[in-house]
Amino acid sequence: MAIKIDKQIVDYEVTTTAKSEVAEGAEPTSAEPPVRSSAVPKSAEVIQMHERVERPEMLVGSTYKIKTPLSDHALYVTINDIILNSGTEHEQRRPFEVFINSKNMEHFQWIVALTRIISAVFRKGGDVTFLVEELRSVFDPRGGYFKKGGKYMPSLVAELGDAIDSHLRSIGLITGEPLDEQQQQYLEQTRARLEAESAARDVPAELGFPEYAAFCQHCHAKAVIQADGCLTCLNCGDSKCG
Repeated sequence: MAIKIDKQIVDYEVTTTAKSEVAEGAEPTSAEPPVRSSAVPKSAEVIQMHERVERPEMLVGSTYKIKTPLSDHALYVTINDIILNSGTEHEQRRPFEVFINSKNMEHFQWIVALTRIISAVFRKGGDVTFLVEELRSVFDPRGGYFKKGGKYMPSLVAELGDAIDSHLRSIGLITGEPLDEQQQQYLEQTRARLEAESAARDVPAELGFPEYAAFCQHCHAKAVIQADGCLTCLNCGDSKCG
């Protein structure tokens, strides 16, 4: 039925059937079931490493000792890690900062500068493994040295890179293909045979490789020997014959 409006309209309101029935004293009808949203619930936000991630009150880390023949005092390299997305399937441990301490103040300025730059790269996020090769490629014009185990270090900076490499491997950022059982057995047998042959020679016990061994371009150890007609590294297993 049409309703004639004689007065000026100054306001309006949208009413439902239920509200009209209640206003007229009628029995309210049952409310319609709420419409369920078809929107997909948002998944938990995965935090990636970036420079805006705030430093927590406590970090976990490891300290590495570097003792070189160039100084009477050792260097202690501490790398602290941050745990991202703790307790979830996306949990990840990433390096956050590095500190280097020593009683030797000769290299204080460049060590402080290097730690700040490395820490800034860590906090920037992304792939930080390139730091290892960049530091390892630094050569001392005065010559390098051999660290314990017979591995050649071209400079102190290169050994810092070696320490970072060890840490990144321990937290899973750098993964390498291990030697298979046959290769490992072959290297152990070859080393045992060479040690028996050179037992009478004056070879430093800490080196562990024959004195005539050459440098390995892969692992920088003086451990390459001619074995079965092929140049083979007794430290990492790198071979010119594949």
